[in-house]
Amino acid sequence: MSSSYVLINVEPGSESNVFEKLSKLDFISDINHLFGDYDIIVKIEAEGIGIIAGLVVSSIRPIDGIFNTKTLACAEF
Repeated sequence: MSSSYVLINVEPGSESNVFEKLSKLDFISDINHLFGDYDIIVKIEAEGIGIIAGLVVSSIRPIDGIFNTKTLACAEF
């Protein structure tokens, strides 16, 4: 199992709407609002980093109000 955190920037005023849409995605295991450079952070768990990358591109980035993401892949030793 692989894990990644995705830092998300949203358009001002759309934080609650984006948060609600993200919280309905079954592959997201944790979600929080942030203060600072990013607005929302989500944790994704899947069978591999390739699957996670696909989920970010196909299911997270297209959400209205999101204009930037940064995916941080967790290391597996």
